[in-house]
Amino acid sequence: MSLPLRSASPCIASAMRAASRRLTLLYDEVMAPSGLRLTQFGILAELERRASEPPTVSELAEILTMERSALGQSLRTLETDGLVALGRDQRDARRRPVRLTPAGRKAAARARPYWEKAHAQFSRFYGDAAALSELRSTLRDIAENRALADAFARRD
Repeated sequence: MSLPLRSASPCIASAMRAASRRLTLLYDEVMAPSGLRLTQFGILAELERRASEPPTVSELAEILTMERSALGQSLRTLETDGLVALGRDQRDARRRPVRLTPAGRKAAARARPYWEKAHAQFSRFYGDAAALSELRSTLRDIAENRALADAFARRD
């Protein structure tokens, strides 16, 4: 007996996780020659965008919508590889900003063309720019919507 390829589950979260896993696998495959996985590149790219005001681990976890412990594991690998550094804020010693190192900037620059290739391949496959923009907007809204998080946090 063969199982159907698509799940009949009505669960939106399961469908989104499956889509996320599929895209991550596809991007990772295209990005393999860079030596970075999509998740690592995402962290480096975000730190690059925030170089003037490096975030703490907690702030970065919130920005990336990640569990702090999962981000910590990824950061340990990136730190071991010399791509990021956890520092001390000169104004507040309790703050430990995460900074991109020069090697991290080079790694992000080396990986960017592979990410762009994967992104272009998905864009061509998925369809027109308006549909892609709407998909991205919907996904960002789900990820960043505080009201959604608050609705799930209520205990009614």
